[in-house]
Amino acid sequence: MRVIDGVEALSLLRGESGRAPPRYVLLVDLNMPRMNGIEFLAELRSDPRLKRAVVFVITTSDDVRDLMAAYGEQVAGYILKQRAGPNFDSLVATLDHYRRIVRLPDMRIADVRH
Repeated sequence: MRVIDGVEALSLLRGESGRAPPRYVLLVDLNMPRMNGIEFLAELRSDPRLKRAVVFVITTSDDVRDLMAAYGEQVAGYILKQRAGPNFDSLVATLDHYRRIVRLPDMRIADVRH
């Protein structure tokens, strides 16, 4: 699924516009309208149902502050667009393959601590 910005993504993931997907791997751009990628990650991580989501950041920013902020929000990877280059379709296919072979938690279930 593709969304325009972080606000729309949170609405979709929370099931506000229908049914939320049970498991997912997110590819998040740092430069989004209305809510930037770091703001989106902070909001995502504060939600008990969404905080375990697997997130990869894709960006043009090579700024170490952006890198540290993203990893501070527990991203699984920080991908520079210039490195992905013309292989963007391959990157998406790799993440889709990852999603299919890795066992992910059901995001509809809130975090339960024993």
